Amino acid sequence: MSSTKPIYLAPMEDVTDPAFRLLCKRFGADRVYTEFVNADALIRDVAASLRKLKISEAERPVAIQIYGKDVESMVDAAKIVEQAKPDFLDLNFGCPVKKVASKGAGAGLLREPDKMLAIARAVVKAVKIPVTAKTRLGWNDESKIIVSLAEALQDCGITELAIHGRTRAQMYTGDADWTLIGEVKNNPRMRIPIIGNGDVTTPERAKECFDRYGVDAIMIGRATFGNPWIFEDIKRYLAGEEPLERSMAWCVDILKEHVLRSIEWVGDERKGIVHARRHFANAQIFKGLYDFKQTRIALLRAENKEELFAIMDDIVDKWG
Repeated sequence: MSSTKPIYLAPMEDVTDPAFRLLCKRFGADRVYTEFVNADALIRDVAASLRKLKISEAERPVAIQIYGKDVESMVDAAKIVEQAKPDFLDLNFGCPVKKVASKGAGAGLLREPDKMLAIARAVVKAVKIPVTAKTRLGWNDESKIIVSLAEALQDCGITELAIHGRTRAQMYTGDADWTLIGEVKNNPRMRIPIIGNGDVTTPERAKECFDRYGVDAIMIGRATFGNPWIFEDIKRYLAGEEPLERSMAWCVDILKEHVLRSIEWVGDERKGIVHARRHFANAQIFKGLYDFKQTRIALLRAENKEELFAIMDDIVDKWG
């Protein structure tokens, strides 16, 4: 743990690439996670998956996350990941999307906890770097197994556990239930750090989660879209400092920087813009702006940076 109340960037597919990780790091993220990497694809030497292993010294501490459905492929993938020298290897036991969970990986393993534990045990044994895990409360409301599962993962050698406060059945709907996260953290048999995740969208909520549930760290996902400075906002609030007043122009400049970093990472202007779209389309600074719908549509349709940046400059002129 790098501070008394650490805030982490959650692993998210098509989101937490190096461009975004470095931005979040700059604004105070205590740890960042890569996009999840398919264990089978790593073993097959698939270029897109191998590319996700690229990390830089500026990102540290950084975790590489892998997912898969069987022990052998996860062990083989873990050994490949270890060569990339991340600070942590994270096991994805929580991804709810159909293409992952329906094949028995990610949150699909919540239906087969014995297999999940076998994977965790074997991976811990196979590598020398710390192995962490991220999961959910259970498969559905009738099988919220997280309290006993957390103990079992700890017994397998998992060094930290992140818990998203929803079941797989919930996907990302409804409210995250932090009561069970708190129950895991306050279980006297738990010795490893517990990281809470789900619906932390404001500094006030972050403080409440630390104070009420006693978690060792908080992980933030969707609230970072177009809002990488949320880490700085939370840290200032936790420290009792006044919030920073950021101008629209300053925020738009950061979004532009992200677009340029994304283009550089992807290696193609149009694809880089498409990759960064969810950030500028969902940016907190644009929410609530009067008569913004057509401007948002224009942002999403822009295919080169000159056109996109002209729209962003118009936003500053009109609403800044």
